[in-house]
Order: sequence, then structure tokens, then C-alpha cells
Amino acid sequence: MSEFTYDLDAVQRITAGAVGPRGQRVFYVQARRGARLITLAAEKEQVRALAEAISRLLDTLAEKNPRLTTSDDLFIADMSLEEPLEPEFRVAQMGLGYDAERDLVILLAQGLEDDDESEPPTARLSASRPQMRALAIHAAQVVAAGRPICGNCGRPIDPVGHFCPQRNGHGPVMTKQ
Repeated sequence: MSEFTYDLDAVQRITAGAVGPRGQRVFYVQARRGARLITLAAEKEQVRALAEAISRLLDTLAEKNPRLTTSDDLFIADMSLEEPLEPEFRVAQMGLGYDAERDLVILLAQGLEDDDESEPPTARLSASRPQMRALAIHAAQVVAAGRPICGNCGRPIDPVGHFCPQRNGHGPVMTKQ
């Protein structure tokens, strides 16, 4: 696979977000370069893992090369998703890389395979370290804004309650609204 289906080099904007009520949200990763807008549908856990992986990568880069500017002072006023929300594909897997020559973080995404024998769609999005730090912070906030997690079993707690197998049949766990 030498070419990417979608290739946005040095994006001007990159974000993640979710649409819908808690427990039914649809998650997206979105990037813009000029007039070109790419939206990818993702799972909540993929967005969580992406935020964590970006943070780890940026921390590792800072440790290995302390002379790299931290530039965490980049002010990102609006990290909301842009309309229209028409995903190019649903993400199957993602990966991160770093282009040291251009000081850009590369996000690679591969879509789910179709039933036909064509190759799955792919996307390559590159952004500055401050843009990716802002993405990691915002994506973690988006994921955390969902349903609270049960401290006993680790499953999400619905607004109407939650049956927790760890409570051995002793009623549902309720949350305060």
C-alpha cells in the first residue's frame, strides 16, 4: 500500500468529538487543510487510546530531545466538530508516527474492509506537536464526558441505573444526576 486514500499533510485543524446522548454517542476524528475536510468515524475506546498514545508520544519526544520547544501555549479556541458530519470511513485501526525533519506527528488510520476484495481505505494526517497535544487533551475530555464508570465492575452506568455483577444481585447501582 504505497498511497493513502486521504492524505492531509500539515493540517490546519485536527479534533475529535462525539454526537448524541450519553450511551449512544458516535465518535469522530476530523481534520481540515484548506477547503478539504476529512471526517472519520471511530469507537469511543479508539478515541481514548488515541488521546493516551499522543500524550505518551509527545512526552517521549520531549524526554529524548529536551531542546524541542514545548509550545503547549498554543491557544485552540474551538475544538468542536465541523458540519457536515459525513465520515469517509469507519476506523478499524490507527497508528502514530513522528517526522523529525518536519517536526510533525503523523496519524495513520485504516478503515474496515468491504465485502469486495478492494483494499480498505486509509488516511494520513500530519499535524504539529501543539496541535496534537490539543487533540489529546480535548479527546480525553470528550471521552470523559460520557456515562460514569462503575467502580466495582468497570462498566458504564446508565442514567436509569446499572446491574453490577460484582454486587452479587444486591440491586442496581444508581448515580446522582
